[in-house]
Amino acid sequence: MRLVHLDLKGAAPRVSYLEQVFPLLSQLGANGILIEYEDMFPFKGDLEILKSPYAYSEEDIERIQQLAELHKLEVVPLVQTFGHVEFILKHQKYQHLREVERFPNSFNPHIPDTLALLKSILSQVIEKHRRSTWIHIGADEVFHLGEGMDSKNWMSRNKGDTGTMYLNHIKEVLGFISTQYWGLRALMWDDMLRKISVGALRGERVGTAVVAPKLGVLAAPVQLPPEKPLELAEGDGGPATAGSTALSGHCPHWLAEVRGDGSPALLSAHVAWLMMAWLVLLCRYDHYSVLCELLPVGIPSLAICLQTLVNGGFTEETKRKVLDSLGFQSMHLEQSTCEGRGVFPGAEVYHMVQQVNDHLKESILKALEEESAIKGWFSPYHRKRQFGNPRNMESFGSKVLKLHEDWESFVHDLRVQLEKVYFPDTVEEWMEENVSPYLDQLRDLVQDYR
Repeated sequence: MRLVHLDLKGAAPRVSYLEQVFPLLSQLGANGILIEYEDMFPFKGDLEILKSPYAYSEEDIERIQQLAELHKLEVVPLVQTFGHVEFILKHQKYQHLREVERFPNSFNPHIPDTLALLKSILSQVIEKHRRSTWIHIGADEVFHLGEGMDSKNWMSRNKGDTGTMYLNHIKEVLGFISTQYWGLRALMWDDMLRKISVGALRGERVGTAVVAPKLGVLAAPVQLPPEKPLELAEGDGGPATAGSTALSGHCPHWLAEVRGDGSPALLSAHVAWLMMAWLVLLCRYDHYSVLCELLPVGIPSLAICLQTLVNGGFTEETKRKVLDSLGFQSMHLEQSTCEGRGVFPGAEVYHMVQQVNDHLKESILKALEEESAIKGWFSPYHRKRQFGNPRNMESFGSKVLKLHEDWESFVHDLRVQLEKVYFPDTVEEWMEENVSPYLDQLRDLVQDYR
């Protein structure tokens, strides 16, 4: 399974853009889409509070699955069932379900309402994905587990630890899925499992099957040894990478398959490859962080990763297929550059974000900080008191006005391109984070000059 993870915690694309992207993903070697909807799912009834104002409609969810089916991409919905539930626990209605009252990251597994809520959420998502044979229950990065008073009391009474407590909750979730949805198979991230001893995993009758390529190390499958779990390795550029067009991306999470009946599922490499192309499509680190990469910006990196998985390495054949698919003339991984205009969906956004990243801040700060006439005759002191010598001001005026006009025109065109891909909230957030901090300084200067 070569799954592309669409992480919709931020910068969720319009369905019209997915219509263009799915054929490309299939062409590049993907055979499935892992969709982490979070607040983009059209929850109904008591759960409607969880919806974003720009959430997909039920018709959108159906259309996404039709598009995936058309291009031979299996859809695997992802529902977080333990950690990464800020979009739920931020609401006062569900605040009582937090493991630690101050933090909205993780569920308290000891409150019956937690499992009841998860059953409702899972049911609504699964019912809208009856074609799917897999469900992903997340369960990674359960921050502050064991720190809540209920957890401390449980561990004291039961002489237990956080690992056993974690497994108990996971088994309840899996038990619900296997009972209510016969034949549906479950996936989960394995970072929390790797902190638990193999003996405890066997004792709780929970097994894992893992094959996880690290970026650039793709020679062979890696089996989880029964006696010594591998260390999880993640490397990335941090949460604030929205302007980056680098061709190296995030190392993947590792995947675990857990049998719904709780039986061991230690699978050898020849039985199953569970592979995750999670390499660039991370939209946010969590519900509260800034935006990371935009999907069009990440496509060249994703294309390289997918084709490398397909071909077993970054060969000349891999490189040629990527260039042909994306419409570039050449690429240089060491410099993270692609040459040519590109013909992939969102290529305009890719190049315009590159312009912002490479030139916006530099050109504006150079004009404001290195222009001697501005520093000498149009300082913050002059501007605040609205006085200056026209002779000296005219020496830099035309240059500053031209710079302002050029960037305003560019940003207008960028906004038009972004709006083809994204909803208004994403466009505004990306602009405020990446354009406004610099362009606003220029705008203020021009306003004072005039």
